[in-house]
Amino acid sequence: MRQTLDFLLNDWIGVESLTSRTRFAEHSSETFASVLDTCERIAREKFAPFNRLADTEEPHFDGERVHLPKATHEAALAYADSGMLAAAQDYDVGGMQLPCVIEMAGNAFFSKASVAMGGYAMLTSGNASLLMAHGTPVQKDVFAKNEFAGRWFGTMCLSEPQAGSSLSDVATRAVPDGAEYESDPLGPRYRLKGNKMWISAGEHEITENIVHLVLAKIPGPDGKLPPGVKGISLFIVPKKLVNEAGELTGERNDVALAGLNHKLGYRGTTNTLLNFGEGRFPVRGEAGAIGYLVGKPGEGLRCMFHMMNEARIGVGLGAVMLGYAGYEASLDYARNRPQGRPMGPAGKDPSQPPVRIIEHSDVKRMLLAQKAYVEGGLALELYCARLVDEQHSADQPAAGEAGLLLEVLTPIAKSWPSEWCLEANSLAIQVLGGYGYTRDFPVEQYWRDNRLNMIHEGTHGIQAMDLLGRKVVMDGGAGLKLLATRISDTIQRAGQVSGLAEHATALARALERVGASTKAAWATGVPEEALANATPYLQAFGHLVMAWIWLDVAIAAQAAAPSDFHQGKLAAMRYFFRFELPKLDAWLSVVASRDATCREMQDAWF
Repeated sequence: MRQTLDFLLNDWIGVESLTSRTRFAEHSSETFASVLDTCERIAREKFAPFNRLADTEEPHFDGERVHLPKATHEAALAYADSGMLAAAQDYDVGGMQLPCVIEMAGNAFFSKASVAMGGYAMLTSGNASLLMAHGTPVQKDVFAKNEFAGRWFGTMCLSEPQAGSSLSDVATRAVPDGAEYESDPLGPRYRLKGNKMWISAGEHEITENIVHLVLAKIPGPDGKLPPGVKGISLFIVPKKLVNEAGELTGERNDVALAGLNHKLGYRGTTNTLLNFGEGRFPVRGEAGAIGYLVGKPGEGLRCMFHMMNEARIGVGLGAVMLGYAGYEASLDYARNRPQGRPMGPAGKDPSQPPVRIIEHSDVKRMLLAQKAYVEGGLALELYCARLVDEQHSADQPAAGEAGLLLEVLTPIAKSWPSEWCLEANSLAIQVLGGYGYTRDFPVEQYWRDNRLNMIHEGTHGIQAMDLLGRKVVMDGGAGLKLLATRISDTIQRAGQVSGLAEHATALARALERVGASTKAAWATGVPEEALANATPYLQAFGHLVMAWIWLDVAIAAQAAAPSDFHQGKLAAMRYFFRFELPKLDAWLSVVASRDATCREMQDAWF
């Protein structure tokens, strides 16, 4: 993996060019490599050896405390000690001021080694980064900086048992805490009551405190909660109360663990149902969890979604790395497992010794598919992370264009690896055969861990509707047009490279087909008709993007000195174009015709 990561960062993306920007001027290719070396070492020593342990000894609650393996505590704190929690933050808050693309590349090692053990730190970094963007100076000093230092960990509390992904139905309420609620130095102080479901890292004792970021609604003068998402506000709700100096006051906040969710995979990260304000831990004589408003009332989702591009790229990267782990395990198995004999003119010769299974064409097919999915997925996530850097550090119009491209590509960055790197995990199991279906080999755990990624941070169907319903049509289709321009540039360059012209032509046809299908889907202007087949559209769009990424990577591979490594990249590209890209026609046929099969299906017919 490291060789591929270095190739993509240095030979394809050209990450060293970022050091010419003021923000990254103190870095060099050597400091970037040093960060990756450190992450790789910590992941290898503290995370990977205990990935199975975290799965088999899943968190349990004794009624008072949540218990985790000691190795999980040690791994999380080793990550914090590395400084990676604040990797992209400014120097003056203890950060390393690294580019997002290097931060993501470093975190890839942890996702591959044990995605669940790394979950605590990833949530904390996102929580603290949000507060740095939207918190008051005191909130940044007290909460964000203590999280970056690894003293406290954090969560994101959005979903509720009755609402799921429908955040407009959030019912947690927040009322002002006393007449002088606005005078608290930590921010306007409220009392929260409600329940939050599916909260990862919601309870543990790795750190001395947990900082929950909670979405809730402030009732109107009539006592009723405002309808829709515009009434949602964001609050800091610490598990243990603190003062403005960041010291624990000794008071427990009214946040109680109702129970742990027992998951298919990703077991090393606690997943919780939390009760806020039920009175189990009364604060100053009354029920209600103390929370401090972040930003303005009614701007909770705007604050929360400030970090959503990076969060969704992170989810996609996690899916990629689980796929990568399975690919490497199945490749190693195929290279060492003797079974079967080659077919000769007279059939198989039983007198000959069996060959390694990697010599069978169908096994090569399964390995090539995995390679195309995971290496292409890694390239996609690094490209999107590089766009984040462009958006925040480049001049106009480059920064604006990067932001526009991110709007269109983020649903793909999150969803494509979640589907196809999960398929890579399935193929890894298949390569191992019966052994792959046992817990004696790691590939079944990788599949279980990866199955979450099509669900959280916006389900597959939600991402599809966001893409077709908003991202490709916003601003008169400006984002789609910009993406088409970038793809066309790659097509033009590839057409001049030996061996790539055929694939450039195929990509041009696919681009034209996606554009035409987008227009056809919206031809009637009826959202219900256009969006009924949004998921096939997402699949087709994702394969278009991945074909583009692979062709662009192939240009860099073709330009390098010939080697087995670069030949492998070109072979994976050819596989994708010949076995995967043709799937577009089936997906887009139902999109372009606004096929009503699913839309008109009735409950009683099931």
